[in-house]
Amino acid sequence: MAFIKEESEDTKMEFIKEEIEDIKIGETFRVKQEDTEEQTDLMALKEENEVMNEMDENDQYKNHPDFTTGEKTFSCSQTEKTSSRKRAKKTGTRRNFTCQQCGKSFAEKIHLERHMRVHTGEKPYTCQQCGNQFTLKGSLNRHMRIHTGERPYRCPQCGRSFSCKGHLKAHMRVHTREKPFVCQECGNRFTLNGSLKMHMRIHTGEKPYTCHQCGNTFAQKVSLKRHMIIHTGEKPYTCPQCGKSFSQKLSLNRHMRIHDGEKPFACQQCGRSFNIKGNLKAHMRIHTKKSLFTCQQCGISFTQKESFNTHIKIHTKEKPYTCQQCGKSFDQHKNFKDHMRIHSGEKPYMCTQCGKSFNQKRNFKDHMKIHSGEQPYTCPQCGKSFNQKGHFEVHIRIHTGEKPFTCQQCGKLFNQIGILNRHRITHNGEKPFTCQQCGKSFNRKEILKRHMRVHTGERPFTCGHCGKSFGYKIALKCHMSIHVCE
Repeated sequence: MAFIKEESEDTKMEFIKEEIEDIKIGETFRVKQEDTEEQTDLMALKEENEVMNEMDENDQYKNHPDFTTGEKTFSCSQTEKTSSRKRAKKTGTRRNFTCQQCGKSFAEKIHLERHMRVHTGEKPYTCQQCGNQFTLKGSLNRHMRIHTGERPYRCPQCGRSFSCKGHLKAHMRVHTREKPFVCQECGNRFTLNGSLKMHMRIHTGEKPYTCHQCGNTFAQKVSLKRHMIIHTGEKPYTCPQCGKSFSQKLSLNRHMRIHDGEKPFACQQCGRSFNIKGNLKAHMRIHTKKSLFTCQQCGISFTQKESFNTHIKIHTKEKPYTCQQCGKSFDQHKNFKDHMRIHSGEKPYMCTQCGKSFNQKRNFKDHMKIHSGEQPYTCPQCGKSFNQKGHFEVHIRIHTGEKPFTCQQCGKLFNQIGILNRHRITHNGEKPFTCQQCGKSFNRKEILKRHMRVHTGERPFTCGHCGKSFGYKIALKCHMSIHVCE
């Protein structure tokens, strides 16, 4: 009896000890669980709150260091491992809880129960302020910092604060330049696992975010959000200096560089600076002589996709941008926008030296060369200089005899498209330029200008000998013959 009693007490003590160890492990796991949840990867640091709310719960279990697919399914600390080994040694067997749906095994029943929420979709933890639901208590605790504004994790190098430990850890890679996540397809490296996941969609072609209005699909949620502004027409970002509005904050930031003259992106080879990173990238292809975009129809290669897309429309003759006021169509959106200013009368480009305004940026740039005296385009044959590339190209045709513009009706050739357009009017009899005072019409703008002097009395041509003025150049020439005879 003494032996049986002693054995019973030993068994009882062993059971109590084992139960206490179970409670310890459960508590330790809970602390470890909440700590590790804070280290979940972010989609992007600046979208931390949104990402954490919408985080895939599967990933939380998958990436959690306490959940693995091997036989050793639970590890919190060296003490707990020792306790588990002791318990296994005493009982002779180790408890193993296996998920019937995916086959994952867990050392504790509570871990299995928590895991089952991945399959059932159960979210028992609800935010009392906004109603968001979570599968894990740690996720709810982390979410609550959005409402409280608490940011307990501070970067020791730059002082920036974060609501989650995982965000701070990811941020520290900015300082250390560590990029631990590597793409197995192309070798690109990333600081965040979320960035790698988004990058992988380039290779897989996956576009999980769909616009419900037009059906367009996107690889990133932020791209879908940007796209939705097209449908709403919202432009929440306004320039404080000129009042221009933008649909994206990035566009506003880029626009602000026009006012402050900032060009933060410099070419390391030639020193040229740019206000947009994309322009620097495109410029670098000049040095590398890398042509990424080749036309399959004519073989011409381009360093920029925009130039390639514009070129393709030459072959397709596509002109998708049509003016609703006059019916004129354009192959480029930029040309369409420039054209619309003719109707609106908008002239956003103003010369600060003489106050003259322009509706196109290129005309403004050309005008500024008048004040600076800059004439960067010099003819190699006769040495004549020009302030506009277009004028230089037209001049070169004088030497080469090139006449690239042909009249389709009579076959006559011209070296300037403007002269061809004027010539076409002789065939159709069109007279688009009308005098607002007398109603007389003309087929050329300069003839209308000359005609207007009849009404205004303007006499711009003055004789250098006697000071007499004339409304027409030919009248001055006739007059000059009087002085020649004298």
